[in-house]
Amino acid sequence: MKPQHVLLALSCALAMPLATARDNTGTAQQAHFAATSAHYKQLLAGPVPNVAELTLFANLLPKGADLHHHYSGAIYVETYLDWAAALGYCIYRVSDAGLGIERFKVETQPQAMSEAKKAVCASIDQVRADNGFYRELLTRWSDKDYDNHVHDQPPPDKQFFDTFGYFGAVSDYNYNLALKHLKARAQAENLGYMETMLRGGPSLRNVPDYSPMLDTLPAEATAEQVEDALIRSFVFLRNDPGTQQSIADYLKVHEDAAQGVDDGSFRLRFLAYVSRNSAPSVVFSSLYTSFVAATRSPLVVGVNIVGPENGIVAMRDYSLHMKMFAFLKRQFPQVKLAMHAGELVLGMVPPEGLRSHIREAVTVAGADRIGHGIDIAHESEAVELLALMKQRPVTVEVNLTSNAFILGVKDEAHPVKLYARHGVPFVLSTDDPGVSRNNLSQEYLLYATRYKPDYARLKQLSYDSVRYSFLPANLKQEEITRLDRRFAEFEARIAGLPRAPR
Repeated sequence: MKPQHVLLALSCALAMPLATARDNTGTAQQAHFAATSAHYKQLLAGPVPNVAELTLFANLLPKGADLHHHYSGAIYVETYLDWAAALGYCIYRVSDAGLGIERFKVETQPQAMSEAKKAVCASIDQVRADNGFYRELLTRWSDKDYDNHVHDQPPPDKQFFDTFGYFGAVSDYNYNLALKHLKARAQAENLGYMETMLRGGPSLRNVPDYSPMLDTLPAEATAEQVEDALIRSFVFLRNDPGTQQSIADYLKVHEDAAQGVDDGSFRLRFLAYVSRNSAPSVVFSSLYTSFVAATRSPLVVGVNIVGPENGIVAMRDYSLHMKMFAFLKRQFPQVKLAMHAGELVLGMVPPEGLRSHIREAVTVAGADRIGHGIDIAHESEAVELLALMKQRPVTVEVNLTSNAFILGVKDEAHPVKLYARHGVPFVLSTDDPGVSRNNLSQEYLLYATRYKPDYARLKQLSYDSVRYSFLPANLKQEEITRLDRRFAEFEARIAGLPRAPR
């Protein structure tokens, strides 16, 4: 045998065990996937799904990302009370207009209280010692037990958004500590990546040389007038030293908050955001600082707009807000947009209020993702809009728990199957898990029990949450590689479980 033939034979012999090992690994993974699919299918079979077993399945299931996540609404009340205790704050037991106090509100300056206020402001230890007051506080600072005493509470949407006014005073206690707390909770349910909204972009209010440019626009302003006002406002903000310093300070807060959070099994990024229920000049300044922040730090991967979409200002200025996004997108085309849009139902606003919000977010603002998207069936030319969302694509962030609570939309009334039928990508997310007292595992469980997808579809949703994240391509690939490993481990584990009795 010639020397080169000997070398070829030797190399083939050495390669055979490796190839066999790879084949065996692939065969084992296929078997584990099949066993996991069969196990999951069995849990869904019958007139009533096996919810207890499915809960275990959902908790163990690897989740790629939570892409619609509000930091302050993610912290549970019990943790906020721990922080209030550490800060030495107290909480008012009563409302008294004369004293200017409201029951369940936090007093952040107890050392400066009058004797009258001290008499009705409970320390956190006193709050916890009074079981009746404590339990009622939980129902004011979150949606806990709402259905058990619905007639004693405000309407669901107001109840939900009012909670932020209670715990807001302690939400910035220690961002780094809080994010590590959220990380630990995420890892406990096998979640690898999170995009959260920590703080809104800094804004300017009542600045004589700036505010009138947008605030004095007439309701019937022409496109040219709007464009001129946006250009002048943009130039002012770009050249204003105070605004530029506020952006630097904003980024420093995020950098400090993120210290030590990322590791080999978890990654965190931020979305800057603006509130939609302020004067036009305030919204635009906050939007400008958010866009700039997203161009200056890899930690800030996109921009959002938040707040009750049915608010008077939000409805009145919706089209103007979309034009603001479009204008800034032209200045900063690399910035990604995930926008709350269509978080409305018939009756919450007049019918015409349901016809254009998702469309304008997509076609005017240039949204990459839509948060909620509930009113899609009421949009003008909805079929054409769905086709456009599929083609671009524009991903919908589906929040089953908050949609059911705030809007009363669930089961077959929810448009998630409508999006799926039209090929529009969607992902599952939590929204405000502290307020809703849920987590991402619960969202997967709800999706599974309500709509009964097969296991392959459930797995795809986990991968899609990474694919439609705003991470750069290299980090996205890292997350997918991690997810591959985690799913291989999960499926091997499920394949080894005892089968449920038939």
